[in-house]
Amino acid sequence: MRLREVAELVGARFLAGEELADREVSAAFAADLLSDVLAMVREEGVLLITGTVTAQVVRVAEVMNLAGVLFVRGKIPAKSTVEYAAASGIPLLTTPRLMYETCGLLYTHGLPGAKRKPLPFEHDQPGPPPP
Repeated sequence: MRLREVAELVGARFLAGEELADREVSAAFAADLLSDVLAMVREEGVLLITGTVTAQVVRVAEVMNLAGVLFVRGKIPAKSTVEYAAASGIPLLTTPRLMYETCGLLYTHGLPGAKRKPLPFEHDQPGPPPP
């Protein structure tokens, strides 16, 4: 799915990176705790769905090579954060929808959840790795 399609599905608008609207999104991950993103996402090209609007969101997107960041609940980061994202090539979008609704719409339209790293209690468990 492309960022343009994501925006259409959830009624989002671009705050930065609209020229990257054709960027491919491989999966999605939703979290307000950026430490969860760093600890759990194990692939690139993921769309981060969050209500956290600090500049650290853009830093995490850079470090993790994310496809972009979608802010929920109509949240908009500070102008300096939007400018930082634009300069870094990180698309930012915002939707008035709630996180639950946003994730549900994207999932039912074929965007899978991001593959995640094992949780601490899963390290000692036999069986296949987590999805």
